[in-house]
Amino acid sequence: MARKKTNRKFKGSAIPAKPEGQIRQSQMVTTYGPGAMVDLVDRAVVIGGLEHWNYGREGYQSLDDPRLRRSLIPRLKALDPNLDLAPEGYFRLAPACDARDPSPRVGIRALEFPRWFVCQGCRRLARANDAFETHRERYRHPCTRNKYSHAVPVRFVAACERGHLTDFPWVPFAHEHNICDRPELYLIEGSTGDVARIIVQCRNCGSSRPLSQATVLPFRCGGDRPWLGGRAANEECGDQLKLLVRTGSDAYFAQVESALRLPEPDPDPLVLKIREKDIWDILQHTTSIDQLRAFVGIPKIASAIAGESLERVFAAVEGARRADANPVERPIRSAEYERLTTAPDEVPGVLAPEKTQFAAYTIPEHRADLPPGVSRLVVVPKLHKIRVQVSFSRFLFLSANLQGEFDYSKAKCRPAVLTRPTGNEKWLPAAEIRGEGIFFELDPGAVQRWEERDAVQERAETLLRAFEADSRGAEFPGVRFYLLHSLAHLLLTAISLECGYAASSIAERIYCEPRPRGTRTGGMSGILLTTGSTGSEGTLGGLVEEGRRLLHHLREAWDIGRLCSNDPVCATHDPSSAASDRRHEGAACHGCLYIAECSCDHFNRHLDRALVVPTIGNNPDLAYFRERP
Repeated sequence: MARKKTNRKFKGSAIPAKPEGQIRQSQMVTTYGPGAMVDLVDRAVVIGGLEHWNYGREGYQSLDDPRLRRSLIPRLKALDPNLDLAPEGYFRLAPACDARDPSPRVGIRALEFPRWFVCQGCRRLARANDAFETHRERYRHPCTRNKYSHAVPVRFVAACERGHLTDFPWVPFAHEHNICDRPELYLIEGSTGDVARIIVQCRNCGSSRPLSQATVLPFRCGGDRPWLGGRAANEECGDQLKLLVRTGSDAYFAQVESALRLPEPDPDPLVLKIREKDIWDILQHTTSIDQLRAFVGIPKIASAIAGESLERVFAAVEGARRADANPVERPIRSAEYERLTTAPDEVPGVLAPEKTQFAAYTIPEHRADLPPGVSRLVVVPKLHKIRVQVSFSRFLFLSANLQGEFDYSKAKCRPAVLTRPTGNEKWLPAAEIRGEGIFFELDPGAVQRWEERDAVQERAETLLRAFEADSRGAEFPGVRFYLLHSLAHLLLTAISLECGYAASSIAERIYCEPRPRGTRTGGMSGILLTTGSTGSEGTLGGLVEEGRRLLHHLREAWDIGRLCSNDPVCATHDPSSAASDRRHEGAACHGCLYIAECSCDHFNRHLDRALVVPTIGNNPDLAYFRERP
C-alpha cells in the first residue's frame, strides 16, 4: 500500500509526492492502522486517519456485514456520540495501489511525526526546520564547516493513555526549572541505548538531565491527534503525559472486532407470505386458532396459506409477532456457536459449495474418535472472516468481553478514534480472511462437573483476586475461559508441529459463556482454530485434515502442557502474589503457553495450563484432562 510523503513543516496538511513505502491491506486494521507510527528510510510518519485514505476513481471495495454493523453501532456511540456507520459501504478495504505505477491520488497519506530530529554525527537535537537543512529529500546537519551528517527522527515521543500523541517536551525537560534564552540541545546516548544511559544536555547553559527521569512527565496532555491532521483535530484532554518509544510494543494497540460471514438461513416461505403487508395487517392481530379460522374466508388470506394447517399458520404468526416485539439480535459469537454446533453430518465425497462463504460439517461420532470430555468435532472447509478496526490505544490494551466485543462504557480510559467524529467518514477499515478451520466442543456436562470441583473453585478465587488487582475496567472472564484459552494454545502449538502451517498462521477463536443461572448445563465451551489468507484462493485444506486427527493432537498437547522448561517456577506461579508482574496468568510463560500475538486475540493473557493438565506442584484435580486423552 502506497503512502505519501508529507509537508515537513506539518501545518496540518500533507503534500502528495511519490509513495515511499508499502503495507499489506490486512495490516491496515492491526499493526499499521490510523494513528500508528511507522519508520521510513529517512524519516518517521504517523498513518493518517480515514480522511486521508484516497481511493481514486475506481472507488472503494466494500466488505459490508449487516450483523457486525448492528453490533458495532451502539458501542461506537459509547466511544463518541457523533460516530456512526453509513447504511452502505460501512466496512472498506484499505486502498490498493499498483506498486509498479503508483499514483498520488490513490493510497494512504502519512503525516510526518515526530518533528524533532537528532544528528547522527554530533547528536544535535532540534526541530527539523530549526537546525537542519534539506538535501535530496533528507535532513542533514552542518556539524562542522565542511562536514554534514544525516539527521534521523528521535525515537522518543510523548503520549497519554487516551492515545493522544505529541512531540516530547525536550526543552522544558532538559532545563527542568528555568529555560535559557537560546537552548542548544544534544542527545547523548550510551553504548547500550538504554534509557538510563541517555542524557539530554543543553550546551548553551549547561543544564542536563537523564531520560530515565521522564517515565512520568510533569506535563499535561494537550489532546494532540496528529493522525487526523492539524491543530483543528485536537481535543481537550489534560491527562498525564508519558514517555513513549515510537517503536515500542506499547505504542499501538488496535481494537479489532471480527465476525464469521454466515449465510442467512433460508426464510420460511410461509412466513414470507404472511408477512406481505396487506395480509400481515390482518393476521398480526390474531389471538387464537378459532379467530384465524374466521379469517380464512378472506380470499387473499386463503390463497396465501393454501395447503398449510391452521396450527402451523398460527405458530408462524406468533413467531413473527415475537420477533417484532423482541428485535434484539443474538450476540455474534453466540450465533456462530449455534451454527457450528448444529452443523450437518459430513458425507464422504460431498464437497462444500463453490461459492459459499461458510461451510461446516460435523464428523459423526463413530468416525470422530473423541476422548472423554470432548463432545463434538466439526470441520470447516470454508470460512470467511471479516476483521474491523474500531479504535486504538497506547500504553494499555483493552480487553474484549467473551463475545469478542469492546465495551467502551466500562473501559478504564477512552481509546482514540480513527476519524474526526464530526466528519463525513461514516465507515471503518476492514480486511477479509478466507480460509478453513476446525472446531470442537467440550462436553457441557463434563465442564460443569469440572467447575464444581473444590480445587477448581479455589483456583478461580485466586485468579479473580489477581485479576481485580489489575483489571483495567474489564470483567473477569471466568475459570472456564482460562481452560478453553489455555487448551487452544496447547493444541495450536501441537498442530503446528505437524500440519505444515507455522504457529503464527493459525488463529484461535474462543466460544465461552458461563451456564445460565438456575440451570445445570448450557453456555458455550468451544474452540475454533482457523488459518487463512487475504487472497481469493484461501488455503488448501491442510488444517481440516489435521482436525480429523484431533485425538492424536490432544495427546500431543497434553504432553506439551505437562512439563515446561521453566518448571517448577512456571507451574507454581501465584498471580495473586503482590510480587507478581503477571496478574492475568497462572501456570503460563514463554516456555509453554505463549504464542504469537497475531494468533491470540487476548495478548497472551488469561492462561493457566494447570487447569488443562496435571502440573508440578499443583493439585491434579485442577486439570480438566487428569489422564492422557
